[in-house]
Amino acid sequence: MSAGLVQAAYIIAAVFFIMSLAGLSKQESARAGNYYGIAGMAIALLATIFGPHSSGIAWILLAMVIGGGIGIHFARKVEMTEMPELVAILHSFVGMAAVLVGYNSLIDAPILTTHAEHMIHLVEVYIGVFIGAVTFTGSIVAFGKLRGVISSSPLNLPHKHKLNLAAIVVSALLMKWYLGSDGGLLPLFLMTLIAFAFGYHLVASIGGADMPVVVSMLNSYSGWAAAAAGFMLANDLLIVTGALVGSSGAILSYIMCKAMNRSFISVIAGGFGQEVAVSTGDEEQGEHRESSAEEVAEMLKNSKSVIITPGYGMAVAQAQYPVHEITEKLRAQGIDVRFGIHPVAGRLPGHMNVLLAEAKVPYDIVLEMDEINDDFPETDTVLVIGANDTVNPAALDDPTSPIAGMPVLEVWNAQNVVVFKRSMNTGYAGVQNPLFFKENSSMLFGDAKESCMKIIEHL
Repeated sequence: MSAGLVQAAYIIAAVFFIMSLAGLSKQESARAGNYYGIAGMAIALLATIFGPHSSGIAWILLAMVIGGGIGIHFARKVEMTEMPELVAILHSFVGMAAVLVGYNSLIDAPILTTHAEHMIHLVEVYIGVFIGAVTFTGSIVAFGKLRGVISSSPLNLPHKHKLNLAAIVVSALLMKWYLGSDGGLLPLFLMTLIAFAFGYHLVASIGGADMPVVVSMLNSYSGWAAAAAGFMLANDLLIVTGALVGSSGAILSYIMCKAMNRSFISVIAGGFGQEVAVSTGDEEQGEHRESSAEEVAEMLKNSKSVIITPGYGMAVAQAQYPVHEITEKLRAQGIDVRFGIHPVAGRLPGHMNVLLAEAKVPYDIVLEMDEINDDFPETDTVLVIGANDTVNPAALDDPTSPIAGMPVLEVWNAQNVVVFKRSMNTGYAGVQNPLFFKENSSMLFGDAKESCMKIIEHL
């Protein structure tokens, strides 16, 4: 395949990637968006493998078969509840790939005609390795927090922001040494170790309530790492693709920060400028009231309007299918049923939307927080299924709360609220929820899926 044909294929692939992003912006076109992305990647791979600068094609194909086999295995095995941590760990692969490409690009440096070109290449390697190393360890910490093997509470080392600043300053000084030594491996290696530690500390310092934003931001970092690798390899398509992923991830993170009333700079800087409150989740709030599936069914049948607010607990219990069945039964009786989705419900942007779409819930009754929050005072019954922090009134009422200032679904304004939970334990942010103790709230304990099935029987 000639170089001109390869460049033409790259342009077509880039167009497909842009169409993929456009398609993924809406639920109705998300499936088509995935197909566009697959087509673009297939074209890009074929053009690269059979391009004029490729060699060792047999080894490349063998690596693709092995990697593809592993990918298919985990894609079939991983549950939707595990999708956030899968995304996080995939970001770490991109980061480490950028680190390895950087070292390989330095050791097996291309022959460049001028000193300026050589220095530019050295800078590309240094920046690419730095971004890749930060992405690698940061993504591993995010994976650990989402998986539950690392505490979701923010890591608060003494002078933690000064440590972050020191890491950046020392890395800049090492870059001066690296360039002065004409691409010495020692300063690059020392910077890599610092970047690994910096990435770990940066994400570990961010609390669980902000983890959806962190995952989105790591997606952006992985894009910039890919773009840096594209510069090192002189691959135009990798630069374009990395820039698309990096910019779209940054934009999504910014939108989510605005929706959560969080400072974008603060979150990506490891919580800089935030006073972190410590909550044990054991604060006395009063007495809660328990309810039964039969009582909830009667409450629903006597309602004219119902809003369902799902959260991560619904995903864990895989309750989206009986929730859809409850929705259909109520709508058949002329009851207005809608869903209220918080921007960070679940642990990944769009997590709840995907689950509800999977269960065939109509798109037109799935509304975002801003669209439905004003309707709770006119709502008879709200079912809070597995949500906790996203319906916590402490975000508005308690300025010392770790989630203070975060907009939430104001479900307590409805006439009746039923909270589906396994126990009275706190949510992912580790904050007690005063909603559970309000006079118009009742708790339906047990597995969300089983509770929904019992309600269906009584309906």
